[in-house]
Amino acid sequence: MSDQQRFTPEDVETWKRDGVALLRGFFTAEECAAVRADFEIVFGDPTTRAGAAAAQAAERGKFNLAQFKNFDGVPFDCSPALNLIGVHPALIAFAKAALGAEAVQLYQCQAWAKYTGETDYDQPFHADFSNHTLTVPSEDPQKNAVTIFCYFTDVTDAHGATHYVTRTDSRTIAGPEATLNRTPEPWTKLQAELMAHARSAASPAGTAIAYTTDVFHRGTNLTAPGGYRYAVMACFKKAGDESIGYTAWQYHHTKPWARIFDHATPEQLACFGVQLPGDPFWTETTIARTQMRYPGWNAAPYRAALEPLA
Repeated sequence: MSDQQRFTPEDVETWKRDGVALLRGFFTAEECAAVRADFEIVFGDPTTRAGAAAAQAAERGKFNLAQFKNFDGVPFDCSPALNLIGVHPALIAFAKAALGAEAVQLYQCQAWAKYTGETDYDQPFHADFSNHTLTVPSEDPQKNAVTIFCYFTDVTDAHGATHYVTRTDSRTIAGPEATLNRTPEPWTKLQAELMAHARSAASPAGTAIAYTTDVFHRGTNLTAPGGYRYAVMACFKKAGDESIGYTAWQYHHTKPWARIFDHATPEQLACFGVQLPGDPFWTETTIARTQMRYPGWNAAPYRAALEPLA
């Protein structure tokens, strides 16, 4: 299956119109199995982690910080499967098509494991723009960002499927700025109105859910005995868009970046902000120094792109 066959132009149009597109069958069974194996290296055996019963729901309309206990960003000390799934060529291709961009950058990528009974995972409806930009989403979706939430286990409503309201349905209720007002009465009213239009993203392993930062969505509780959910979130923006951000990859320099540099293509590294071959940054000296930092990095494409000496 080629990267272009994993989504259609209609999927991109759905994302632009509704703010959400469910891309079932996006990842192969082999890719899902490899990522699941890495989840167990990073987060542990799910049979020893999952509770026997669902956690009691906390007060509706509030976040529970314990939901993010098993939530961490790349890179991880495991195989390339989990480390590079967020920059899978097909994800990059979808992001370019959705944003109408020749080049995109990854500004957020986390693995998120949830286990029945470990905590209350129920969330209020919210939009992600408030921690992705200091302003608000553009009215043009191609001037925003695309988040792609990927399931690597089968996710039913008993396994904490994401619920969402399409932009088409929410337009008559409120804009994303409504989530900024947490005053009890309007907040409760907003949640009730959105709940009436909620849709479930329950889908099999291998599904990618592409959505925009202005779309209302929420996490739900796991109720399946011994259940667990493995997901990866990858957020892309147009290269060079300084108005959108989340992770300063350089700040996390103590993480095992060789796990990515040793296996990524130049285009995948460019998603993290690494200059492409042919960029003036690359000289014999900068290539040699980068090779010292990452001995397993394939510098050949960068050397090949150096202009020959006159």
